[in-house]
Amino acid sequence: MNRATLGKKIDKKTIDELKNDTNVLLSFLENQNDGTIIYTLEKLGKLDNDNSRNPLLNLLENPNEKIRSLSIKNLAKIGDIKLLDIFVKHASKDESTDVRRESVSAIGRLRKPEIIPTLCNFLKDNDPKVVMQAIRGLLVFSSKKEIKDELKKLINHPNEVIQEVISKELNGSKYSSKSSQKHDESPIYMQNTVVGADVQETMKYVPNESIHLTFTSPPYYNARDYSIYQSYEEYLNFLEEVFKEVHRITKEGRFFILNTSPVIVPRISRAHSSKRYPIPYDIHPLLIKMGWEFIDDIVWVKPEASVKNRNGGFLQHRKPLGYKPNAITECLMVYRKKTDKLIDWNMKQYSWEKVKNSKVEEKYETTNVWQIDPTFDKVHSAVFPIELCDRVIKYYSFINDLVFDPFAGSGTLGKSALKLKRNFFLTEKEDKYIDRMKQDLLKNSDLFDLQKQQVNFVDLNTFISLSNTI
Repeated sequence: MNRATLGKKIDKKTIDELKNDTNVLLSFLENQNDGTIIYTLEKLGKLDNDNSRNPLLNLLENPNEKIRSLSIKNLAKIGDIKLLDIFVKHASKDESTDVRRESVSAIGRLRKPEIIPTLCNFLKDNDPKVVMQAIRGLLVFSSKKEIKDELKKLINHPNEVIQEVISKELNGSKYSSKSSQKHDESPIYMQNTVVGADVQETMKYVPNESIHLTFTSPPYYNARDYSIYQSYEEYLNFLEEVFKEVHRITKEGRFFILNTSPVIVPRISRAHSSKRYPIPYDIHPLLIKMGWEFIDDIVWVKPEASVKNRNGGFLQHRKPLGYKPNAITECLMVYRKKTDKLIDWNMKQYSWEKVKNSKVEEKYETTNVWQIDPTFDKVHSAVFPIELCDRVIKYYSFINDLVFDPFAGSGTLGKSALKLKRNFFLTEKEDKYIDRMKQDLLKNSDLFDLQKQQVNFVDLNTFISLSNTI
C-alpha cells in the first residue's frame, strides 16, 4: 500500500482516536504490516498523555529497526524520566546504530539533571553520531563547569565534525573578517572589469574578501596549445597557488565552483600508451587543505555526438580490456569558503528587497545532473555554454554580487553576469581572447544596458593604479 492510499486510510481523525485510547492503538498496531505501522508512527505527532506508552513499549522488540527507532522517538515525546532506563538499554544494546542514536537523542530530550552522567558516558562511544547526540543533550547544561570540562576532553576527538562542534561551543566563532566592506559590497573599480594579464600577478592586488562567487574552468593539462606545463606536478602546483588566492579574496562562506574533468594526453606512438590524468580527484585534497569545504558535485552531461569517439577500436574487435567509454561528462565541484556560520547568515547580509529580486522563480534543475549542449568557438577551444554560467550565477549569487573567472577565456561568465544583473571580474592573459571579449561585451550593446554597466578593459599597471587609490 503506497503512502497516498495510507493517507486516506489513516487520516487525522484516525490518528487522534489511536492516540487517545491505549487499547485501540494496541489492537491496531498488532494487526498491521510494517509499512502501515511505520506510517502510523510517523504521523502520531505530539504525545501529551500516557495512552500510547504501552503499545510503543511493545514495539521495542519488533525485528524491524525502523519501527524500533520510531517507537523510541515517540516515547521521547512523552517526556517521562521514568523511561530513562528503557532509553539507556536500547542506546547501549540495540543492534541497530539508528536505534542507538535515537535512544541517546531521547535521553537528551528529557532535559533533567539526572541524565547528565548517562550522557557523559555516551561521549566515549565508538559511534561518532552517538557521541554527537550526547553532546547535543549536554549542551542544555553547558553553563555548568563540569559539563564544559567533559566537552573539553573531546577537543582532539578523531572525528573532524566533533572537533569542529566542540571548538565552536568552547571557543565561539573563530572567523574574523579581513575586509572593511560590507558582505554585500565589492570594490567599485573591480566591477565589470577585465584585466589583460597573468592571473597570479593580478590577484596580488585584489583586496581580501572582495569576491562573492568564483566559477572557472582551469586550463587542461597539456591538452590545448594554451596550456603547456613541464609536468603534471607543475600544473597542479600552479592551480594550487591560484586557488589559494581565490580563497583569500572570497568573502566568508561564499562559493567557489570548479568545472573540470579527467584529461587524456595522447600517446607519442603506437608503441606507447596514452595517459589519462584524474584532475578533479587530484585537485580536491589541495582545495580542502587550503580551507574550502566540499558541498556538492554537479555532473554536466553533453550529447555523445559532441565528444571525441573512443569506441572505434572496441566497436570492431569487442575484446575485453579494450573497452573505452565516450567521455560525455564534466564535473562542477562546488566548494564553500569554510566558516562556522550557517548559510542563513550569508543570506541575512542582504536587504529583503535584494533577496526578493534575486529569487529563482522560474523552473530550475532539481538534480545534480545538468544536461547542457556544449558551445563551439573558432577562437577558443573550450568555451563555457552560457546556460551553464546562467545556472551557476542564479543559484550561487545575488543581484549586484561580484563574480570572478580567473581563466576567463572568451568571457562567457561576463556576458551571463551582465544579463543577470551581476558584476563580473575577469582575468585573461591571451590577447586573442581579450579581443574576443571586447567584441562580445562592448559591441553587443543591444544585449546589455552598458550605460548602466560600464565594461572596463585594463592592463596590469592600470589595475594596480586603481587598487592603490582605495
